[in-house]
Amino acid sequence: MPLPSRAADFTLRFALALVLFYASADKLLHPQNFAAIVAGYHILPDALIAPVAVWLPWFELLLGLCLVSGVWCEGAASLTAALFAVFWVLLIVSWARGIDVNCGCFSTRPVDPDAEPTPVLFYVGRDAALLGLALLTAWARLKVAREGAE
Repeated sequence: MPLPSRAADFTLRFALALVLFYASADKLLHPQNFAAIVAGYHILPDALIAPVAVWLPWFELLLGLCLVSGVWCEGAASLTAALFAVFWVLLIVSWARGIDVNCGCFSTRPVDPDAEPTPVLFYVGRDAALLGLALLTAWARLKVAREGAE
């Protein structure tokens, strides 16, 4: 028996919020390390690296809070899906350009030079799964909102 729409909506929103909380935590604690990771993508001009490194984790935290609280959660779910789509495309573009990036999704710790590097395709796959979760959450939230309007 499938989950009722409201239960599925809450479960998906809660799971996605946990991902966002976890993703924002280390970045909020170590903005300089995160700025170095952002710079490593070679996408933004230098003047935008620090502002993005500061506001992005707060944005992730805010989206997570909206998803858990139910406040503006349709927009939060859609914005999270868009954000994850941008991250996914950035990883693919970096990989295609031959840039070996430290993803920075969940940790800002510098990569141990003696450790075997994590292949970028692992991050691409993981971000594709997270994008799928965000899209499913946005879809479930919109479905519940439509049912409530009827």
